[in-house]
Amino acid sequence: MRVKASQLVPGCVLLREIKGKTNRDIIPKNTVLTEEHIMVIKKFLVDSVEVSSKLVEGDSYTPEKVEEVEQVQQKAEKKVTEELPPFQEHYEQTVQAYKKMFENWKNGAPLDMPYVRKLIIPLLKRMDDISSAVYTMHHYANKRDYIFYHSVAVSILSAFLAKKMGYPSGDWLQIGLAGFLSDAGMAKVDHNLLHKAGTLNTAQMNDLKKHPTYSYRMVEQIPTIKQSVKLAILQHHERMDGSGYPLGLSSGKIHKVARIIAVCDMYHAMTCERAYKEKQSPFLVIEELQKEQFSTLDPDVVASFVESMTHFSIGTKIRLSNNQLGEIVFIDAKHPTRPMVRMEGKKDIISLQQTEVFIEEIVGIQ
Repeated sequence: MRVKASQLVPGCVLLREIKGKTNRDIIPKNTVLTEEHIMVIKKFLVDSVEVSSKLVEGDSYTPEKVEEVEQVQQKAEKKVTEELPPFQEHYEQTVQAYKKMFENWKNGAPLDMPYVRKLIIPLLKRMDDISSAVYTMHHYANKRDYIFYHSVAVSILSAFLAKKMGYPSGDWLQIGLAGFLSDAGMAKVDHNLLHKAGTLNTAQMNDLKKHPTYSYRMVEQIPTIKQSVKLAILQHHERMDGSGYPLGLSSGKIHKVARIIAVCDMYHAMTCERAYKEKQSPFLVIEELQKEQFSTLDPDVVASFVESMTHFSIGTKIRLSNNQLGEIVFIDAKHPTRPMVRMEGKKDIISLQQTEVFIEEIVGIQ
């Protein structure tokens, strides 16, 4: 059947190739359309296309009327601005929904990709809220439900970082999606390992290290997920020096998206209270990431992450590790986590480069 470009949905199967002005194929026949394909179709101003009456997963496809599509889009845009809950509440709702999905996966349920997109994409699109929330996101998590908070946080941080690195919106949303699903395979490992206090033994650690493979298998056969997302899910624990898992890949074989998720995954994990490890200051963790860029992490990704997470304004309010409050008065670009600080109620200015005191957290952004 022939439908308008505005009526297309992910999962539509193209029955006739789409050609450009030079008569070369833009999208070949039998392609399963993704959000990116639909975006390309619209950018090339293609008016209508031939698609199957069934979606790739076998469901019947009944296109909405063009007028209805436009009305729905207008209403949706209005709802986004009027009805979205406060960011932290929206984040919490997403975590609880992820938790329910995780329990279903444990019981053998397949991954419901349309529902996953509906769940995470609206949260990722709140980039203005995310830009300030990234500094405090580690506070949202609790030890018992860490894995669920972690998956949502890694999704948000990965999309945030990818956007800062210049990826277009379609790509950074996909990267956020990869972050969201990277630990889905944890549902397939021994549940007790997720809550065990103390160090895991070798057998337990080897079991835990299988989770990227399990995550990959959950998405491997879903045609609406880009190959880059699938690879990033599989490779997000690989390391540049070959010390990672599950395949022990080294730098040239690790997808860039996997490198982005690796940095975000490590940052959030180290800043949260976990069953087997205490949390650390985000700023000490950033310094640790800077050290790791010379061996295990991608230096370009780390540099972008550090710049994004330390892009403070003069006057930003902070709490130090000695529990004193202060404000940033000068930032050395070479040592962004160790600025010069004026202590609250005092005229004294101290350089954090010359003391063991460090920033514990941001308490107010100028």
